[in-house]
Amino acid sequence: MSETSAGNGAGHGFGTLPVFLAGISTILGAIMFLRFGYAVGNVGLVGALGVIVLGHLVTVPTALALAEIATNRKVEGGGEYYIISRSFGRTIGAVIGISLYLSQAISVAFYMIALAEAFRPLGAGTVFDLRLVSMPATIGLIALMLTKGAALGVRALYIVVLVLAASLILFFLGSPVDGYSPETLPFASSIANADQFFIVFAICFPAFTGMTAGVGLSGDLANPRVSLPRGTMAATLVGMAVYVLLVIKMAASAPPELLDSDPLVMSRIAIWGPIIPIGLACATLSSAIGSILVAPRTLQALGSDGSFPIRALNRWTALGRGAVNEPRNATLVTGVLALVIVALGNVDFVARLISMFFMVTYGSLCAISFLEHFAARPSYRPSFRSRWYVSMFGAAMCVFMMFQMDPLFAIIALVAMTGLYLLLSRTSGERGDLAAMFEGVMTQLTRYLQIRLQPRRNRMARDEWRPSIIMLSDETFERRAPLLFLRWLSHRHGFGTYLHYIKGLLNPDTSRQGEKARQKMVALAKEEGSAVYVDSIVSPSMISALAQSLQLPGVSGLSNNTVMFELSEHDEAPKRGAVAESVLFAGNTRKTLLVLRHGDNHFGARRKIHVWLTWNDRSNANSMILLSYLLLDHPDWRKAEISVFAALPRDQVEEMRLGFQELMRDGRLPVSEKNIRFLSVDDVESYRRLVARLSTDADLTVLGFDLESLRERREDMFTSHPALKDVLFVHAPEQIRIE
Repeated sequence: MSETSAGNGAGHGFGTLPVFLAGISTILGAIMFLRFGYAVGNVGLVGALGVIVLGHLVTVPTALALAEIATNRKVEGGGEYYIISRSFGRTIGAVIGISLYLSQAISVAFYMIALAEAFRPLGAGTVFDLRLVSMPATIGLIALMLTKGAALGVRALYIVVLVLAASLILFFLGSPVDGYSPETLPFASSIANADQFFIVFAICFPAFTGMTAGVGLSGDLANPRVSLPRGTMAATLVGMAVYVLLVIKMAASAPPELLDSDPLVMSRIAIWGPIIPIGLACATLSSAIGSILVAPRTLQALGSDGSFPIRALNRWTALGRGAVNEPRNATLVTGVLALVIVALGNVDFVARLISMFFMVTYGSLCAISFLEHFAARPSYRPSFRSRWYVSMFGAAMCVFMMFQMDPLFAIIALVAMTGLYLLLSRTSGERGDLAAMFEGVMTQLTRYLQIRLQPRRNRMARDEWRPSIIMLSDETFERRAPLLFLRWLSHRHGFGTYLHYIKGLLNPDTSRQGEKARQKMVALAKEEGSAVYVDSIVSPSMISALAQSLQLPGVSGLSNNTVMFELSEHDEAPKRGAVAESVLFAGNTRKTLLVLRHGDNHFGARRKIHVWLTWNDRSNANSMILLSYLLLDHPDWRKAEISVFAALPRDQVEEMRLGFQELMRDGRLPVSEKNIRFLSVDDVESYRRLVARLSTDADLTVLGFDLESLRERREDMFTSHPALKDVLFVHAPEQIRIE
């Protein structure tokens, strides 16, 4: 027979029933026969029902999430691994897939050891080594899978499930053990010195992990979108119903001491006792068959995706046999691993760790469903939908239960998977879908928050003012100071949008120029850790571009309330005149206007900020001071000190002093009184001389301006005070409140 690589075969074309049988035969397995009596004996009927409910609080959300994801995309070979890897990305998917494979493969050994327990009555009174049964049985099972493949394995499931059903029926038809006849159902009866609830839960939890066993057959299903959700949900619900009836029957049929001490107590209750060891043998065999059907297919899918660092290993594990792509090599690996564990005869340590991996797998499935609900990606359109809160609850429960069951092994599992991720990420360049999914979540969250903020914008603009600044420039890559200054103002409390202007009509060439400039700015912002949103804009003129930009919504959810312009002290008159025209044009929108005049100083040592207030700055004062304090929030200005100079006519100085003292006393002006100097000036020229004398060495000087003076003086407004270094001119249309 020819060999093909995984993913190219047509599969067996199974329907829904094999999915259900693989799931239910794994659910109703060894734990049900051997440990549910122990559970009722230690935590009572109510506690046992609590174990069942808690287990299904993990498995039902997972089954719903699995059904949802399976109806959205074509699920190919690998089942759960395929779903996780195609949603979280192949590197993370490989980490979870490898742990999932190990849990499935070692489960084969676990069930074969449990199978040997069914033969213990035959060795009564003698020293009976369970490996005399488990080793030959494991070899026989491996040989069966290697020679006959999944087709025979699925046919065997039909027989096994029939025997399993018969054993349960005969058990439910049985009577209480001799001498036990409680008058009422003993809800709370338990043994003395009983094990704690979560210890019992940890021991019984493997009973709930079989509900996704059928998913491993995904590559062999004719219609996975239909068969997976139907088969998985049916197995989950039937298993839960059987468990509930089982513990009720046990509590009503035997005392807690007997339930705890006799692993095969069900044989004492059944109408024909020998059916229970037979049922146990069939249950464990069916679980082993279910595991050995899905584990090799998970390994084969991992190899097909190139998940392992060694290429030859990927090719070898991916090879399949025949038209149905039977995973012969992967089955051989699984068989060898199972034989090694069976030979050891004790899987307690491994089983506890594998339980954690099962929890990680289930939590991942729930997390994918939860994130997809919020990402709202157009490509995610499942025909069956769970609820986002159910998936979120399932994911949270998985993490919670991991640490409740065994904190040490939870940490070991997470550390092992983190180390595996770091190893695989070195050999994989796959970006995967995880980033895209989180981008979708953030996009939806941003949209929701902006819609929620919209009704509050007007009130926030008055009462909770913070700068939402937009800036437009055609010299982005020639001048570093403007973008740097915008970054400082947007570091924590403010929001900044920077647009690179490209002159021209929008056409393919200018569109490409704009995208190239945007990518360059994004790379620059990432390199500098900038919090400024950057983009490009194409327009016939600066004024038309400004008109478009001023109407853009703010990236924060608030409208842009501030416009920033820049000019260099070396600019010629036409350039300065264009800036003045743009400022006057933007003044029509009643936004706060900022004009940064920069030069060769590059803000010096960033130690001194001087704010000058005059008789014309009644509406500007609070904005000027607040913007100065926003700079201090950035690490580049953390050592700076703000000095405020109030230059007023002699007859207004005292009035202004009292007003400032009241604002400082009420906490509405964030300035220390020692940092304010009140100066009397008689005219404009004396004011200018005073500024030049006191602020020549300032790293940044903040000055106010008004639109009426700008209309009169035009560009000369921003060339005044030539002795100063970097200057920020501020105009506020109205006085903001500083609480």
